[in-house]
Amino acid sequence: MAAGAIGFTMPGMTGSLHAPALVHALAGRPLGHPVYVFQQIGSTNDEAKRLAAAGAPEGALVVAETQTAGRGRAGRRWVTPPRAALAVSLVLRPTLTAAQATRLTMLAGVAVCAALEGVAGVQPALKWPNDILLGGRKVGGILVESGLDGERLDYAILGLGLNVSAGPPPEQVQFPATALEAEAGRPVDRLTLLVAVLDALTTHYPSVAEGKGLHAAWQARLAWLGEAVTAYTAEGELHGVAEGVDDDGALRLRLASGETRRLLAADVRLRPSEQGMQGG
Repeated sequence: MAAGAIGFTMPGMTGSLHAPALVHALAGRPLGHPVYVFQQIGSTNDEAKRLAAAGAPEGALVVAETQTAGRGRAGRRWVTPPRAALAVSLVLRPTLTAAQATRLTMLAGVAVCAALEGVAGVQPALKWPNDILLGGRKVGGILVESGLDGERLDYAILGLGLNVSAGPPPEQVQFPATALEAEAGRPVDRLTLLVAVLDALTTHYPSVAEGKGLHAAWQARLAWLGEAVTAYTAEGELHGVAEGVDDDGALRLRLASGETRRLLAADVRLRPSEQGMQGG
């Protein structure tokens, strides 16, 4: 491995993700090289973007035990307690346009769900557009950020945060949260989970990188489809039935009036409706 390909990690810590163990576990896999491991970092996505802008190859992976400035969609804070979560960011260089970048969010959602089922035996769902749910509570989130070369992607950073042994305190979140081990009822090895996520990504990434989508598989995982929901948007609350998503990941919301609205992820928050639908 090239000099500087590994960041730093603190040896002798129970449950830690050590760089040598990561290198060994990821050997021979197309994604996860080189790997940069940090005991503490501001944001894995920020570090991965810095590396990508400096020419890091596709498959470069940033792993952190603790994030002090982790974030989710729209800049919301993502809390990563020490050694209690999986916080990683992957450098990708797909042949996609900027408008197709949402397909990487679909890819990540499908891959993470498959990994959680295989490793922990749980039944995850996805909360549109980029959250992972267990038992109706948020266990993780996906954040895809891109660097552009004209109208095409120069690189994409696929960031993933998963609460494994502990979740954030209730007062620090906007949506009820949980942890994987609490839902699985047993310990879950983070390295095993990370390898499973990367393997699932590897299965589907080649076709997505060439412009094909995972629309059907992603939609099949989405929570609340066919149910009454509330969408909190910049123009106010919208109440309706979540009918489905299109190929670009936009949500189709049918209002009580019968009108169908197409909602882009941007800064829309979706929740199950407390008031139900009036007609329609």
